[in-house]
Amino acid sequence: MDAADHFPASRALVLEAGAVHEVSPTEVARYDGPGFVWLHVEGTGRNGEPELPAYLPSLATRALLARETRPRCDEVDEAALINLRGNSHRPTPGSDRLSSIRVWVEGNRVTSVSRNPLTALARVEAAMRAGKLSDGGDFVAALAQAISTELDPEVADLGDQLDDCEAEIEDADIYALRRRITALRSQAIALRRFVAPDRDALALMAQLPFGWISKEDRLHLREAADRFARMAEELEAVRERAALLHEQLTDLRAEMIDRRSLAIAVIAFIFLPLTFVTGLLGMNVAGIPFAEES
Repeated sequence: MDAADHFPASRALVLEAGAVHEVSPTEVARYDGPGFVWLHVEGTGRNGEPELPAYLPSLATRALLARETRPRCDEVDEAALINLRGNSHRPTPGSDRLSSIRVWVEGNRVTSVSRNPLTALARVEAAMRAGKLSDGGDFVAALAQAISTELDPEVADLGDQLDDCEAEIEDADIYALRRRITALRSQAIALRRFVAPDRDALALMAQLPFGWISKEDRLHLREAADRFARMAEELEAVRERAALLHEQLTDLRAEMIDRRSLAIAVIAFIFLPLTFVTGLLGMNVAGIPFAEES
């Protein structure tokens, strides 16, 4: 995705009467409808934390600013808090393969926070500008669809790369192939760490008893949850297959060592007697056979 597609930080969009216009983040607190407003805060503020509006309850503020998060969904009065993980525009530090987005969802207002720019937000913005998002349920469904649709090809590609490794196992360089398989297994483990909780969070979101989550929204949430479930199964299969291939490569290496040891033993069997005879006949002591022959 191009840099031009990046959703800017600290931006607020309002959908009213089928048209979208931008407002300042400070206006979001005073907005009372009848349209739908989305405030997104990205990165960090002057004190090292994102700056959030005062209308958020303290519980929501703490959850949105938490440094360590995992995908989850919680019902809080008439609102919902949902955390998801998706692809970022830039690599994330440490072992986290995916970046988090924390979302406080109310009926006609959504507040989202991410420390790193998520690629899926550009698609969500496009859906809002097209007039497809009219409440919090539509927003979460669109976000879940965007994240899961982006991750699905990546997970499938891991399986395809592992298929190639299986096809090359008899002829490829064992040591290089082991490094490739280890890298694929590490990627699968890193992705599955968040893909499975994403599934659980969306499945729970689809069951919340809010009127602003329509039947169609629930259908899209379950569809995204099912896609995450399928990805989690594929990643588990990649991890197990990679472990089996690693064991097979270890066995192949042991067979290669055995064959080389056998070859060395055969060579030793041929040359050791000759070396013994040569050394015996070359000894300058009495009693050596043929020592007096000229």
